[in-house]
Order: sequence, then structure tokens, then C-alpha cells
Amino acid sequence: MSEIVKLPLIGDRAPEFTAQTTKGVIDFPREYKGKWVVLFSHPADFTPVCTTEFYAFADRAGEFKALNTELIGLSIDQVYSHMKWTEWIKEKLGKEIPFPVIADSTGKIATKYGMLHPEANGTQAVRAVFILDAEGIVRAILYYPLSVGRNMDEILRLLKALQVADKESVALPANWPKNELIGDKVIVPAPSSEDEVKERLKKYEGYDWWFCYRKLE
Repeated sequence: MSEIVKLPLIGDRAPEFTAQTTKGVIDFPREYKGKWVVLFSHPADFTPVCTTEFYAFADRAGEFKALNTELIGLSIDQVYSHMKWTEWIKEKLGKEIPFPVIADSTGKIATKYGMLHPEANGTQAVRAVFILDAEGIVRAILYYPLSVGRNMDEILRLLKALQVADKESVALPANWPKNELIGDKVIVPAPSSEDEVKERLKKYEGYDWWFCYRKLE
């Protein structure tokens, strides 16, 4: 009987692994403690959509770095393929890939993280994104099909929103920071007592006691 693999969910500690990358061996997530991480997989090197994604991640790498966040790529290719591909991107497109790319030729890491979807293509990792916080906890998971590239604006927005939610103990509305109902404001957590309910609309703006919001400090 094959071993049952428990896939990581939001709130779980990220599965550990040691892997060869284009920047050397990494011990994940231990050596990234204190940093947020965006771990993302792609189906294969030398493919058009993946090339546009790597260019886009590299182009915005400074913005991720400013958010105390490290980027890490992964696919089921050999490290030599990764290095030749990133070399091609630098030579042909003028963009250096500053982040490590994991060589997961056996597929063990992709399997641990649920990046292999048989209905998509059992031999290729789908376009998965795992956002980990500074303690190595999975905070968000995104999956995209092989045919659609990822949106850097949304990944950065999600990352910023998670960090703001943690720092300010608030929730973030749809389309934050430009919500149609409350603009750039943030949502105040639900009250924990009847006494607090009575004070809600005296203290905050809101549509009702259960829907209050405020500006960020």
C-alpha cells in the first residue's frame, strides 16, 4: 500500500526538506526563519508561460524583498536545466533571476506540497503558490492551471494584506486597498461581548455593529 501524504493546509507548518537549487543547497524552511517566503512551482523550464512568470517574479523581486519576503521557484527539472534556462532569460530577455530554483527531479517535494495534479499532468507541477510567514507557517495557497500565468499584483497584494492583518489585528475587505464600500479602510474584528457591541459605532465607522471599519494608523 502506498504511503498517504498529508498535504499542507493553511495554518500548518510547512513541510521540511533539503534540496539542491540554482543557488546551492537549502534547508527549508529552517534557514528562512524570520523571513516570509513565496514558494512557487512551475510545470517545466523552457516553456513560454513559465518564462513570462519568471521574468515577472524577477522584475518585482525588489518589492518582495522590501516586504521581508524571499522568492523560491520549483519544478521537476534537473538543476542543469534550471541554470541553462535562467541563463537564457538573462541573455535573451535581459533579466537576471535573483532567487533560487529548486531542482525536484524525483518529484518528492512537489508531492509533499500537493503540486502534482494528475488531471492536469501527472509528470508536471501545476502553478502553485505557497505563502509562508516568518515562523514557517502556511498562510495562503493559490493554484493556477498550466495554461494561465500568475498575477504578480495579486500575489503582492495578498502578501501585504496578510502582513497588515497580523500587525494591526484586522481583516481586509475585497479588492483591498480600494474596496467599493469602505475605500482604503480595514475591517475591525467582531465584538466579543454585548458591552462591546454597544460601544462599536461610537468608536468606529460602520454599517452596523458587526460591520465596522477604521483607517490604518
